[in-house]
Amino acid sequence: MGRHSLPEVYGTDDAVLRRSVRGRAVVIAAALVLAIGAGTLVAVQTGLLPEDEPCEGADLELNVVASPDIAPAVRRTADRARKAKLKSDGRCLDIEVTARPAAEVAQSLRSKDTRPDFQVWIPDSSLWTGMVTSAGDGASIDEVTRLATSPIGMATLPDGARKLGWPEKTYGWAELTDAAMGDDAGLRLGTADPAVSATGALALTAMHRAGGKDADTRTAATAKLLAERVEPGDAAVLASLPDSGLDDPRDNDALFLSEQAAFRHNADAGTGRRLDMFYPEGGAVALDYPYAIVNNDAMAMDRVRAASRFQRLLTDGKSADLLRRQGFRSPQGRLDAELAMAAGGAAPQPFGAAPAEPPTPDEVASVLGMWTVTVQSARLTTVVDVSGSMGEPVPGEPGQTRMDVTKNALIQALAQFTGEDEIGLWRFSTRLEGEQDYEEVAGTTRLAQRTDDGTSHRERLASAFGGLRPVEGGATGLYDTALAAYERQVKEYAPGRFNAVVLLTDGANEDPGSISVETLAARLREAADPERPVGLIAIGVGPDADVEACGRIAKAVGGESYRVTDPKEIHAVLLRAVTDAGAKAALS
Repeated sequence: MGRHSLPEVYGTDDAVLRRSVRGRAVVIAAALVLAIGAGTLVAVQTGLLPEDEPCEGADLELNVVASPDIAPAVRRTADRARKAKLKSDGRCLDIEVTARPAAEVAQSLRSKDTRPDFQVWIPDSSLWTGMVTSAGDGASIDEVTRLATSPIGMATLPDGARKLGWPEKTYGWAELTDAAMGDDAGLRLGTADPAVSATGALALTAMHRAGGKDADTRTAATAKLLAERVEPGDAAVLASLPDSGLDDPRDNDALFLSEQAAFRHNADAGTGRRLDMFYPEGGAVALDYPYAIVNNDAMAMDRVRAASRFQRLLTDGKSADLLRRQGFRSPQGRLDAELAMAAGGAAPQPFGAAPAEPPTPDEVASVLGMWTVTVQSARLTTVVDVSGSMGEPVPGEPGQTRMDVTKNALIQALAQFTGEDEIGLWRFSTRLEGEQDYEEVAGTTRLAQRTDDGTSHRERLASAFGGLRPVEGGATGLYDTALAAYERQVKEYAPGRFNAVVLLTDGANEDPGSISVETLAARLREAADPERPVGLIAIGVGPDADVEACGRIAKAVGGESYRVTDPKEIHAVLLRAVTDAGAKAALS
């Protein structure tokens, strides 16, 4: 009843802007082409228009995959090239443009065995190309240029905008989100899933960046609330706006949205359904639409030159005007007041502010990890070293042992998880139960689950953490314990959750009867199941921890290892490790 299909507006023409573009000058610099040999980029001066001579031989096919929001403009430019008989190496270009969500393409290009059937990729954000290249063993990506930009803000229906004081009231990212979701405004704020939407990911990253010293806590809390109204993609989040006067609790009346998406919505919206746009103070993060060559080093040179030829056409004056009429800003992000007002902006909203510094890949990955862990809920088994060395004093902390600091950090970290998260505890040394080096202290179950006496699992687990003691004379049975904990976690895998083993140790394996580290790595790889992915986080605590062994244990199953020289840092490192692993899970 309130939710509707996204109108088909992306193919409309010059009528979208009611007024003509005045005084616009476009200067096309020396065109970039890809030189023969290793995909090196060089600049050369060439004519852009096709020659009068007829095409030689069969058409040269060029396959382009573009983000759905920019694909219509790219397709129209490809049609222009076809009608004008644009040539490369004397052959007419036959350019096919396919619209595909950038997250889906990025996922396929990260695979080791990927053999893409396209030569050019135009995602909505360079964060996707960064994710592919950071994988290290996927397709090669060469960004040639940027085609357009579109700042991201919060778009609201008129009633919601008035509650927030639009347009006079301006906000930073953190304040804007707090105000929209607070008791006074009470807006139903929706977002596209940050795991598959650059708009969602960049908005969440901007909020985190603005969160100050409590950024992690604030962002996690916001993510939990946003997750209740998350949509699977950019088109779906626009379709979550109401389309009738009836109140449907599933509808949203405020969205994280790009200026271009708001522009296109408003071009077709009826009275009362146009969006007003809040632009964050300090400059907005923006979509940036890179033009990227895929697997350049493996491409035939005629395709390389064809890709360069099409890139020059996409950056000429006609294409620039077409992109503007579709609601995109220039690649440099220059203010276009007419466009911003059509998207719902109004003074004194800071839509003319210089773009904010784009987030680094590490920033985005960290926030995506937090989103994954927060939204999916976690299933973690914490495996803690209780060997005798954990009774060693901590320098600079009078009366505190390694164990004291470790268990305090675990109790502190526990407060960051929700009642739906499943957390368990093992302890290990040597021969804790007969010949066995490990013992389950508390099962891995929901923190909110209660026993017959009303005690929650959270309370029982906090008590179990507090009760950890070093085993006098106990050595470190690291290898057998790591294998047993990982095998159990795979066996008891919980679908729809972030599953991981968190292993904390202050020493090296000291059990002479255990398996070797080489055997351990091989057995871990055998236990790993792609259908039941389990992370392994190994944290070496203090100067005596075998960091090399921790690294080999974690990397055997694609996990990560961390070193903590100061036990007081365990809490921060533990939370960072979990969010890092969540980011890897989100991108895998």
